[in-house]
Amino acid sequence: MNRNLQRSLLALAIGGTITQSAIAADAKNIIFFLGDGMGPATITASRIYKYGEDGSLNMDKLERTARIKTFSNDAQTTDSAPSMAAYMTGVKMNNEVISMSSETVATEPGKDANGNLGINNCAAANGKAVSTILELAKAKGKAVGSITTTELTHATPAATFSHICNRNAQYAIAAQVVPGGAGYNSALMDGVDVLMGGGRNHFTPFSSTNTKGRADGRDLLAEMAAKGYTVAATKADMQAAPLTKKFIGLYSTTSHLQYELDRTATPPLGEGANQPSLAEMTVKAMDILGQNANGYFLMVEGGRIDHALHATNAKRALVDTIAFDDAIKAALDKARTTDPTLANTLIVVTADHDHTLAINGYSKRGNPILDITRDYKTGQPGKDADGNTYSTLVFGNGPNRPNVRTNLDSAVVQGNDYLQETGVKLSSETHGGGDVKLFATGAGAKTFKGTLDNTKVFTLLKNAFGF
Repeated sequence: MNRNLQRSLLALAIGGTITQSAIAADAKNIIFFLGDGMGPATITASRIYKYGEDGSLNMDKLERTARIKTFSNDAQTTDSAPSMAAYMTGVKMNNEVISMSSETVATEPGKDANGNLGINNCAAANGKAVSTILELAKAKGKAVGSITTTELTHATPAATFSHICNRNAQYAIAAQVVPGGAGYNSALMDGVDVLMGGGRNHFTPFSSTNTKGRADGRDLLAEMAAKGYTVAATKADMQAAPLTKKFIGLYSTTSHLQYELDRTATPPLGEGANQPSLAEMTVKAMDILGQNANGYFLMVEGGRIDHALHATNAKRALVDTIAFDDAIKAALDKARTTDPTLANTLIVVTADHDHTLAINGYSKRGNPILDITRDYKTGQPGKDADGNTYSTLVFGNGPNRPNVRTNLDSAVVQGNDYLQETGVKLSSETHGGGDVKLFATGAGAKTFKGTLDNTKVFTLLKNAFGF
């Protein structure tokens, strides 16, 4: 079947009309943005926080939209591993499984001699690898990249370049990106061209100063340098890196990158002083990948949105969402310098799952979204049934359910470290099972519409590339 006929049938299958522009919209480049945990309420709250009720995020301005169903193979509410893997492979899999066949059983890694989860317990007969869009792009001669504000071996980036029965086997995941090394994922051919994130410990040997390092003694970064990679540890390293070599930047020694609120604090906290923003990482990745005349696939994750939501710290979640949105604008601006109408570039923005964040009460327009509610008629603080003030943002579950509610102070609830109240009391807030939003623009974007299963996004990405 020729490509034009395939596109015609696809357009009919999703209820669209066939136009010449839709049929011919092959994308040379695809940038896939994933806001981890960025459900609809988080998007709305972030928009209000930064731009007000009548403002718009950069993602809001993308002309194509869809709703995405996120359930996994075995759960109504997914975790990040199978949901991101569904986007990348088109296959439903079980919670905690990364880019493997549907029957794969999630099997926890074991602890190594140092107490780290360095023993991969995935049996050879436990499922099989399924191809990712990154691997397919690489096989077609395109450059590929995966960048994140989490550890590079975290579930979302891992789903683009690795195959494993459990997301927590991060030391084994790290080994899969080292060309020619033990455990290498050969489907990556000569290697992922750009990798950025945190979690340097998964790539470097255990020592008295690197107690979360690898028990096998391998220095994966040295191995990658020997294969021609530029290895970076700071923003300055990244900025100085040549565009003509493969690149790996790991900007945190033992964890994720700083929350944006902390990275830009005065003075910056911890390693954040030397970490690039997600927007800066995105532009650098595009500069390197753009050297390939065949085009590229790039995945960009705003991963710490999810972490702040799990912590019921809405402020850090909203600030990280804005930083993610800024990266979208940076990518659009960068792409348009050489592709003004995005005739050759597809940009897709979505989330892997929702959270239990809710926008609460009947606050007046203009009331700060992080504040206590104030009535839209009187402007006075809203009160619960017992006469106490309450915040506009709350969570369905999490650790902060008071046995007896008391008044909330306006200044306190807008503070950086305030943790919103919750309904059901759990040790940590959970994901939500609701649909998430998808935004798209550029080459092939017209096919992203309606309510889609997350697995169908893979098909649309593949078709946009003409694969």
